[in-house]
Amino acid sequence: MLKKIIVTFFLIVSGGSLFANMGDKAEAAYYNTKAVSVAKSNLGVPYVWGGISPSGFDCSGLVKYSYAKAGKTLNRTAAQMYYGNGYRIYTNIQPGDLMFYAPTKASRPTHVAMYIGYGKMIMASSSKGVMITYTNNSYWHSRYIGTKRV
Repeated sequence: MLKKIIVTFFLIVSGGSLFANMGDKAEAAYYNTKAVSVAKSNLGVPYVWGGISPSGFDCSGLVKYSYAKAGKTLNRTAAQMYYGNGYRIYTNIQPGDLMFYAPTKASRPTHVAMYIGYGKMIMASSSKGVMITYTNNSYWHSRYIGTKRV
């Protein structure tokens, strides 16, 4: 009986935020899973600078399009996404998290990819279009500046 009273009191005081946070995580997982699925359905689409549709994507266009189809609006460019969307992740990267890259560690992001799990990411590459590659790829690994979860 005392346990029921304590739990009820806790829920009233917390405003149910314990369960709201569980819902937020489930909602985020839905968007991330759906966005990854949309991105994968566009494998092979050619790279087009400024492209935001299945006729051609640039890196941020693919991410923005994929999340839009999942029901989440993101900013347009890699830099705008980095500074304006989501929150920084340092460990436990999950599918759908956004990985950002720049020419140097001190410069603004110029490239964004979406983590898809198992050490892989999907991105629009200027040389190969929408493709999957490993996150430890020597070219991208040295340009990595951070990950965000939206």
